[in-house]
Amino acid sequence: MDIKNVKLNICLLFIFFLSSSYTAYSLAQTRKNSLIPKENPFTVKASLVRYWNKQISNKLPKPDFLFSKASPLSAADSAFFTNLATQKSLSGHISAFCSSAKLFCFSESNPYLDKTPSKDANFAVYNNKKFATYGSGRLGGGDDFKNYSDGINFATGEFTKYSRSSTGHHEDFTSYAADGNVATGNFTSYAAGATGGGGTFQNYMPRVNVPDLRFASYDSDGNNHKLSFNNYVGDTNSGREFFISYAKNGNGVPAEFTTYGDTSNVIGSSFNGYGESGNAANDSFKAYSSNSNNPNNNFKNYGSGGNSGIDSFESYRDAANAGSDTFTSYARGSNTGKVNFLNYGKSFNEGKDIFKGYGSQGAKFPSVGFKVYGVNNSFKEYSPKGVNFAGYTKKTGPITGSLKTSGKTVNKWVEEGKFFRESMLKEGTVMKMPDIRDKMPGRSFLPRTISSKLPFSTKELTELKSIFHAEENSTMEHVIGNTLAECERAPSPGEKKQCVASIEDMIDFAISILGHNVIVRTTDNVAGSKGEVMIGKVKGINGGRVTKSVSCHQSLYPYLLYYCHSVPKVRVYQADILNVDTKAKINHGVAICHVDTSSWSPGHGAFVALGSGPGLIEVCHWIFENDMTWAMVD
Repeated sequence: MDIKNVKLNICLLFIFFLSSSYTAYSLAQTRKNSLIPKENPFTVKASLVRYWNKQISNKLPKPDFLFSKASPLSAADSAFFTNLATQKSLSGHISAFCSSAKLFCFSESNPYLDKTPSKDANFAVYNNKKFATYGSGRLGGGDDFKNYSDGINFATGEFTKYSRSSTGHHEDFTSYAADGNVATGNFTSYAAGATGGGGTFQNYMPRVNVPDLRFASYDSDGNNHKLSFNNYVGDTNSGREFFISYAKNGNGVPAEFTTYGDTSNVIGSSFNGYGESGNAANDSFKAYSSNSNNPNNNFKNYGSGGNSGIDSFESYRDAANAGSDTFTSYARGSNTGKVNFLNYGKSFNEGKDIFKGYGSQGAKFPSVGFKVYGVNNSFKEYSPKGVNFAGYTKKTGPITGSLKTSGKTVNKWVEEGKFFRESMLKEGTVMKMPDIRDKMPGRSFLPRTISSKLPFSTKELTELKSIFHAEENSTMEHVIGNTLAECERAPSPGEKKQCVASIEDMIDFAISILGHNVIVRTTDNVAGSKGEVMIGKVKGINGGRVTKSVSCHQSLYPYLLYYCHSVPKVRVYQADILNVDTKAKINHGVAICHVDTSSWSPGHGAFVALGSGPGLIEVCHWIFENDMTWAMVD
């Protein structure tokens, strides 16, 4: 046989063998793949993938960190709850809905404890109980609430009519609800009619994200039941406290507020009818709202009709950033009331104080002293007699809010590293990383089929309260109302904004600003948070040119909600974050630098931290955990 024919036959046999093997392999793979269940095309995630492919023009990998926030509802559950939302019947199934959809829902109704304890009690490591009418009528003794509801996500305490009509009973709230996300306390009619004894609130709700406290008729008709608020709601963010008819008709009820709201961010307190018709009240506000950012306090009818009351405001709102206080009808109709304001309102940026009807309208022999108090105060209808103004601070020019220590800028109001200059973003720089950890409760987006059918406006607050079972004047009502108000706020000059309740809504807003060829980024993790870090390799997005982006920040709401806004004239960077000692990479951060700050408020935290003003400098900050920024693809 010809050698050429032999070689040809061998080649043909080899090709036939390969073809048969590949066919057999393909059949086997087909059989194997047929056994793998295909993803249900009707699931929320499958629908989201289709929407992403339709709206985003590039083929870059889909962002896992964003898709992980999609609703966990199954196709059947999604259809079921969508139908309920359409029929406005979701309220009757809210417990199942919150559980299945991974929402932030809570009930402010919790089990009551024994109302008639026979001995002193230590409630260490307790959480979320009701102490209504607990300790009423007790003689002597005391209860200790130490580390109560410590570090839990939603801390609630019901102390209605607690220690009412007791004699010589002491209550100690130490490190109460520390480091919680949302904390609420209801002290309505607390210690009403109590004689002697006292209550101490020390390190009460420190570092809480949204404290919500109500002291209605607290210590009313009481007799010398002393109260001490020491380091009360310090380092908190937002929140409110109500002292309504506090110590009303009380007899010699002393109250001391020391370092109340210290270094807090936008704290608000309302003292309505506080000490009204009281006899020989003695209240001291020392270092109240000091070092805070924009604290707002309202004293309405405070000490009205009181007899021989003494109030002292020492270093009140001292060194705070801006802030506002209103004293309406303060000490109205009182008899020989005495008030001293020492170092009052010496805020870093100008605050605003209104004294309307102060010490007037029927007051007898008032004695009011203002010694070394701040600028921008309004005194309307105050008593022409008995009011002394000494050491009023004149406006002499800009006040610096930073201290220089060994050449390093130290600031008391803004966390170090929260804002920085663009020049810091270069390889080898050692800088302080702020706390970039997400403090919000874990939640998921809703499918757009459900979120689009839910009310979402302050005008529909009543309907929303019904859906989420939010009681009147409850913490949940406060959470919902605050977020709706922020979403309805008019945009800043040049800003476009939208609150989004689904990933589809976020995609739509981003592409409406940036076009379809976009990418979304976030900081990889929280390594380096609150510590010194070194900057590694830095890359400017879009070549480091001035561009525009869309930033999205979480808002506190029952379901996952983001406040997204367009940010014109920015530069966006990616940077490796290294361990200072080992130089090992520990994180990959995303930073955004605002080139045009001309429309920002002079009291903005960035200027407080960096010591400048609107339009004079650029301001940079990191993208925190679970926040994100969208940009055009390079």
